[in-house]
Amino acid sequence: MIEFKNVSKVYGNDVTALSNVSISIDRGEFVFVVGASGAGKSTFIKLLMKEIEPTKGNIIVNDTDITTLKRKQIPYYRRKIGMVFQDYRLIPTLSVYENVAFAMRIVEASYREIKKRVPLVLSLVGLSDKHNDFPNQLSGGEQQRVALARAIVNNPSFLIADEPTGNLDPETAMGIVSLISDINKAGTTVIMATHAEQIVNHMKKRVIAVENGTIVRDERKGRYYYED
Repeated sequence: MIEFKNVSKVYGNDVTALSNVSISIDRGEFVFVVGASGAGKSTFIKLLMKEIEPTKGNIIVNDTDITTLKRKQIPYYRRKIGMVFQDYRLIPTLSVYENVAFAMRIVEASYREIKKRVPLVLSLVGLSDKHNDFPNQLSGGEQQRVALARAIVNNPSFLIADEPTGNLDPETAMGIVSLISDINKAGTTVIMATHAEQIVNHMKKRVIAVENGTIVRDERKGRYYYED
């Protein structure tokens, strides 16, 4: 489903962020990408989101080489990706319902589809009673649940979660990851970049460790740190 083939990224200041990375992620997997700040995690995510281009190599997503996509094709590619960030990125002037519905309007879903789908997804993330609230009326955990609902409302082929628990207390963070796990069990591929050692160790999912731009470890049911 997702394949990096000898991918390198060198920024303009001659800093190598990724070096000759080759890795495959199958449909339906849950993958943690871990590593220190500056290790290359963010570059990995940005390449997948088509925010930046590799210096060399190819990235294949659903049998399409996204490194060859033209600029006008990129928005359509991104519509197939669910994205969740540390800072939620909700629109403050829109209600919970409207924030989620906005993602469907972008893909030109009908009013009938939006009216049916949005309440269903809000129920899934436990926010049915908050649909009229605005982001500033919600806790951090609730805002991240809205962001999750928005990310999955269009049934993406995969979900990218970039430090989604970074601003949350441990209990709330575990709740968010539990939700992401449920989304994964329903069939959505999940790629989550994180520093949350406790969560990674608890979940026992695939762990890809990045260090100085290279993959130093790729383990099924891995841990945040390698143990002999």
